[in-house]
Amino acid sequence: MELRHLRYFVAVAEEGSLTVAAERRLHTAQPSLSRQLRDLEQEVGAQLLLRSSRGVELTPAGRAFLDHARRALQAAADAVAAARRAARPPKPSFSVGFLTGQEVEWLSHVTSVLRGHLKDIDFRVSSDFSPDIGEAIQRGEIDLGFCRLEPQPDVSYKVIAHEPILVILPADHPLAACAAIDVRDIDPESFIGYTGTPHVLRGIVDRYLRERGVVVSPVHALDGIATGISLVASTGGVTLLPAYVEPLLPRSLVSRPLTGNAPVIEIAAGYRADNPSPILQVFLENIDRLIASKAKAAGIAQTSPDGKPPP
Repeated sequence: MELRHLRYFVAVAEEGSLTVAAERRLHTAQPSLSRQLRDLEQEVGAQLLLRSSRGVELTPAGRAFLDHARRALQAAADAVAAARRAARPPKPSFSVGFLTGQEVEWLSHVTSVLRGHLKDIDFRVSSDFSPDIGEAIQRGEIDLGFCRLEPQPDVSYKVIAHEPILVILPADHPLAACAAIDVRDIDPESFIGYTGTPHVLRGIVDRYLRERGVVVSPVHALDGIATGISLVASTGGVTLLPAYVEPLLPRSLVSRPLTGNAPVIEIAAGYRADNPSPILQVFLENIDRLIASKAKAAGIAQTSPDGKPPP
């Protein structure tokens, strides 16, 4: 008995037709298929199929044989897969996590830096809230994270950019006609606030509003950029978000800069210094090139609020 006999039998049993099984699944001639099935029945010592003008039906022996035939075929496929895995040991993995939306800004630059190594590694990408990225780095679940400066005891950060914080509002909002918006002109009740999740952004915005004597009374609160964009679009409200959200805005929303000394927020590459990954070392050795290539692509110089290069 050979595996092809089992494969032929299962195909005919599932299709209920010699003709359909031969033409559509097995791509063989029907007389040849019939001969193979007769050989199988002879080997088993029992009739497995009943042939009639209506097609093919299983005998009680055929129904008993079918489950075992399927398991045998699956076991053979598993054996082949296991042998192939053993012949090709798994590639070392390298996992990168992005603050949701930041992959749009940074992923192509990361792959550019690691281009010579990608074929030799299992390169994995994920996105999440910034605090979750920081925790995943701390636990060793990801090798590299692009997030805010999250307080984690064993995580080191390299600030790679400073983003201005912008006003996000509906395109038909009266303030959308302004080239820049004074935060004091925003209706306090229409302002969309923040949950505890984007705590770095919330802290920066809260301080900025407090310094300008602005008190807001938010009815809604966002926990990430997707929620923020949806709330602005659905409520007609206004919020403040980092500039990286601009490419993600629907046509119904626009962004406007703040007047005066607008706040900025840092984006950093986080990692554990005790991570032995050689790919991480390659990345860290080239991180300044990544910062420069991102700045060049954006057509701007990456500088901090005081006009100095980022640390």
